[in-house]
Amino acid sequence: MTLAEQLAAGIAELGQSLSDEVQRKLLDYIGLLDKWNKVYSLTAIREPERMVSLHLLDCLAAIPHLHAPRVLDVGSGGGMPGIPLAIVDPAVEVTMLDSNQKKTSFLRQALIDLDLPRARVITDRVEAVHDEQGFGLITSRAFSDLAEFVRLTRHLLAGGGRWVAMKGVHPYEEIAQLPKDVIVKQVIPLRVPGLDAERHLIVMEVG
Repeated sequence: MTLAEQLAAGIAELGQSLSDEVQRKLLDYIGLLDKWNKVYSLTAIREPERMVSLHLLDCLAAIPHLHAPRVLDVGSGGGMPGIPLAIVDPAVEVTMLDSNQKKTSFLRQALIDLDLPRARVITDRVEAVHDEQGFGLITSRAFSDLAEFVRLTRHLLAGGGRWVAMKGVHPYEEIAQLPKDVIVKQVIPLRVPGLDAERHLIVMEVG
């Protein structure tokens, strides 16, 4: 099975419909990730076919729950979920934030190569970043535990906004450690094609 066939089969299994152009861009992104990974160590996953399931399809499973005009992807690393989100929904203003200069160098080049003009990259620690408008949705994938994620990003959340954290197994202990004024609105189990592991989205907001 080619990477294109693997991606198309996974998208169908997720019940999504993505254009040929979007699928081509997603595969171009994996090509860039694979190329840069040899020098910059952006991800521990080395095989492009595993990147399709562990990175692309994992993010695509979450993307229907990441809708907001302005989205902040904290600790974006190699661009997940920020770049797949920007490819699938180019109307969204996606900001990817990471303190690692090598990773953000890759992200900036990827935005140019993939022609994603509404996405942007910030190289900084999240606590040092300020944004007057705020973000309607703040997401992360393996950035920190939930309490730390909320604490470090609260100043960037717009009024009425929400956090959506991508997690593996149901994080009962992390949820119990959240500040008392943060409410878990939903815990959404995800099934990722080609991935035999638990995935959950934790949706939170200020109560």
